[in-house]
Amino acid sequence: MQPAESPPNLNIANALTVLRIVGVPVFGWLLLTQGGDSIEMRVWAFIAFGLLMITDRIDGDLARSRNLVTNFGKLADPIADKALTGMAFVGLAIIFESWWFTTAVVIILVREWGITLMRFVVKKYGVMPASQGGRIKTTMQALAIGGYVLPFELWEGTFSTIMRAATHATFAVAFAITVVTAVQYVADARRLRAEQTQGS
Repeated sequence: MQPAESPPNLNIANALTVLRIVGVPVFGWLLLTQGGDSIEMRVWAFIAFGLLMITDRIDGDLARSRNLVTNFGKLADPIADKALTGMAFVGLAIIFESWWFTTAVVIILVREWGITLMRFVVKKYGVMPASQGGRIKTTMQALAIGGYVLPFELWEGTFSTIMRAATHATFAVAFAITVVTAVQYVADARRLRAEQTQGS
């Protein structure tokens, strides 16, 4: 029985991943044009962010349903995700110039890239799959980023005030889940390493 052929790196799922990476600087430019004070460009940035996030869901579904999972995709997909959310958080920190927001962003970015690096380090002991908490974290972060990218602080009215408060609440939940899941991932990595070390 011959082993199944590995899918080629040049496929639609990986193309969408690369598109997401290429779209990051475009999104950043839209977000930071005129220092983030352009309502029109902020709305376009929101649209760009939404479209790029959609490609994350589509490329994953395509890779699994059409057997297009490749080593390149496994490496590039999380990098694309972290690059997009990282650009968004850094750009928003520049726009808002708020010490508490900047501090939270630094903690989030250290967590995101730290966990990603840890996954590669412990890969020799086994694969650490994304947890349910991790998936919820990603969703909450995306919702918070979307709420902040839309220029509610530049719009007047009760609706904008309510949406701004809702975005703050969403970000607080996202931040809490980000920290909690980081602790869980570290504990899982230590347990995985201990199990493999004992079994060897």
